[in-house]
Amino acid sequence: MNLKDLPADAQPRQKLLMRGAAALSDTELLALLLRTGTAGRGVLQMAQEVLSTFGGIAGLLHTAAEDLKRIKGLGGPAKRAELMAVLELARRGLAQQLGAREVFGTPGAVKQFLQLHLARKQHEVFAVLFLDAQHRLIAMEELFQGTLTHTSVYPREIVKRALNHHAASVVLAHNHPSGEVSPSRADEALTQTLKSALALVDVRVLDHVIVAQGDAFSMAERGLL
Repeated sequence: MNLKDLPADAQPRQKLLMRGAAALSDTELLALLLRTGTAGRGVLQMAQEVLSTFGGIAGLLHTAAEDLKRIKGLGGPAKRAELMAVLELARRGLAQQLGAREVFGTPGAVKQFLQLHLARKQHEVFAVLFLDAQHRLIAMEELFQGTLTHTSVYPREIVKRALNHHAASVVLAHNHPSGEVSPSRADEALTQTLKSALALVDVRVLDHVIVAQGDAFSMAERGLL
């Protein structure tokens, strides 16, 4: 069924305006964004297929633009660009929240923020959250890419960036494309190396978070710092 064939008070746009966005299902909200379906398949069906394919809204937020091409009707750039724009808005909104409050007052938000940025990447990325004295986010920077080892992550560069941001503390983060978030011995050793290097300039390492699609591991929560 096309949206125009629904009763006026059941059409997602009218329903949202009359009853608020919370009254809409995930499928209806996504259908509003997609606007049109394909021949023989209404936009509500298309929205449901997208959600089923990628594991709901949470899965969609961790989906790369290329993956969306798997859905008939999303092969062109326009709709895929709109969905990626929504993802970027979610990232920026969360970044603003972390910049306005103590990061570790909302550890779940930190993990979600890092998952949105790193979890979908197909190669390993090492990033650093630079925090002020109140543990509010100053900036996030992706500093290293590729296979992460002691030789590919340079403590001197992280120290330099921390001083540049006048950071009082940092959160280290990287992704595991394999999907396994448990730290390796190399991850633990690297964490201690960076912790020692940053301590020389009076910058604390508050956590090292490892993320994958749908999961995250905090070394601080597990007592590994």
